[in-house]
Amino acid sequence: MTKLNSKIPDGPLSEKWSKHKASLRLVNPANKKKIDIIVIGTGLAGASAASSLGEMGYNVKVFCYQDTPRRAHSVAAQGGINAAKNYKNDGDSVYRLFYDMLKGGDFRAREANVYRAAEVSNFVIDHYVALGVPFARDYGGYLDNRSFGGVQVSRTFYAKGQTGQQCVLGTYSSLLRQVNKGRVTMYPRRDLLDIVVIEGKARGIIARNLISGSIERHSAHAVVLATGGYGTIYYLSTLAVNSNGSAAWAAYKRGACFGNPSFIQIHPTSIPVLNDFQSKLTLMSESLRNDGRVWVPKEKGDKRIPKDIPEEERDYYLERRYPAFGNLVPRDVASRAAKERCDAGYGVGASGLSVYLDFKDAIKKQGKKAIENKYGNLFEMYEKISGENPYETPMKIYPAGHYTMGGLWVDYNLMTTIPGLFAIGEANFSDHGANRLGASSLMQCTGDGYFILPYTISDYLADDIRTGVIPTSTTEFDTSEKEVKEKISRIMAVKGKQTPMDFHKKLGKIMWNYSGMVRNEEGLKKALVLLEELKEEFWKDINIAGTADDLNQELEKGLRVADFIELSKLICLDALNRKESCGAHFREESQTENGEAKRQDDLFAYVAAWEYNGENDPILHKETLKFEFVELKERSYK
Repeated sequence: MTKLNSKIPDGPLSEKWSKHKASLRLVNPANKKKIDIIVIGTGLAGASAASSLGEMGYNVKVFCYQDTPRRAHSVAAQGGINAAKNYKNDGDSVYRLFYDMLKGGDFRAREANVYRAAEVSNFVIDHYVALGVPFARDYGGYLDNRSFGGVQVSRTFYAKGQTGQQCVLGTYSSLLRQVNKGRVTMYPRRDLLDIVVIEGKARGIIARNLISGSIERHSAHAVVLATGGYGTIYYLSTLAVNSNGSAAWAAYKRGACFGNPSFIQIHPTSIPVLNDFQSKLTLMSESLRNDGRVWVPKEKGDKRIPKDIPEEERDYYLERRYPAFGNLVPRDVASRAAKERCDAGYGVGASGLSVYLDFKDAIKKQGKKAIENKYGNLFEMYEKISGENPYETPMKIYPAGHYTMGGLWVDYNLMTTIPGLFAIGEANFSDHGANRLGASSLMQCTGDGYFILPYTISDYLADDIRTGVIPTSTTEFDTSEKEVKEKISRIMAVKGKQTPMDFHKKLGKIMWNYSGMVRNEEGLKKALVLLEELKEEFWKDINIAGTADDLNQELEKGLRVADFIELSKLICLDALNRKESCGAHFREESQTENGEAKRQDDLFAYVAAWEYNGENDPILHKETLKFEFVELKERSYK
């Protein structure tokens, strides 16, 4: 049975990381040339890790299922990236960023990991500037900042409404530099299907070439997963349609514990569902809430157009409920507030499942040009999708599945419970607790890849300088490849009537209805029954067109949906086990008189790390969260 060891170093919070770095073992330049590392994923976490490790002298193989790393989903991050620079002289600091993240996550993350993320944030911004990322600047030429939800300072650096895309281009340039030097080898259009474990250590992968359909073996001394999150489990989400949880699920089934799988963030500002034919939803950046005001009519079922509703008949409900933070409350709070208003009959739009995000006052005060400079591409995107001009009429928004705080359990060194298998960025669980604050995702992904993993993985690899090349002809590679091929053959052989999309839609409805923004015991138990029925139906009636030995996107989708159905069960089990409410995990049975999340620190101040147990129920391990440097208290944004 797995035994958790978080390996959090002793000492004062502000000294843990620096002292730990000093104690880590090194690999000298000559020995690095003898060591291979596999990196899966080329978003900000994966590309930054691969480029750093290549720069250090390791032999790096980096894989992505896209045709180029530039298509990684990190491009979709719009609003910004946090750092504790205190350029606005508004009282910010590393400690304040740490505390805001810990509080925003409802005190369900490790103090040490969160502080380290805040500590390296300033290096991240400096590095991106050096790479040429065109962050916005003020009139004097200094980097500009804006605010995000759950904080009272301006610490978010941004590049209009396309911060993620610009950061990806910067990181891609550093990755390509190493490719050109021959230290990093790119493997595009590959899908990881299994982790190969030899004598208890991760030693390689089984991947499918998505163009030819061939199954490939790749070995290494360590494997790094930077594969993002599993928010597409709801079918409709703000994520790219190919985002998935299959790599993490493969690692879980090989022995890596899964941490807090039910912690999934619902983003409050998405363009609402427009029709039954959509395959995804579109995010409207949280940064818009700096200048946009959220409101609904005070009268139920009011069908008047926004400009016909006078000011005194508008309910700016976030400003009313949370005067200290107003429209910039954390995402979980804003999402539930929007749902509550819509469920009570105050929603707008044809479906009644929308609220307004209004820029009238900001445009009047700052001018249209100023708003266009900040959010121009977002406004264009909204108009193209909805057909409405947000400069003239309020945006309609509604919450949607977005980011997963849950992920593979890792220790302080970012290593999973499988030695040699590391997980970074959104693929791990470590930094955001039960709710991520806006603009902290890019910060954590890049911090992991550029400034944390290169130290910790070297300590692990110091034992491998005499190992030599890992052969791909071992029994473990044979077994893993055989199992992968059998799964592909099985799914191809069903020849049913329903497509992977049909099943994904059904799965999404189950998860959204019973394990979405609001959860309860009855609903979660019902979901578990429905998921078992869906799994049985899937393996009787799935239809995968085409063949397995060629380009086949239906096969790709089918394999991912099969994994999603299994992962959904784990999510619901975790949500059922955690009877408290915390952050984005809202159990109706555990709420305050005002309808806010009510934690139960005496029972649930732990990380739930689930261990795969075959066809039996998974084994729950609990990593107790110790708070030595902050006081556990109820979150308040009023």
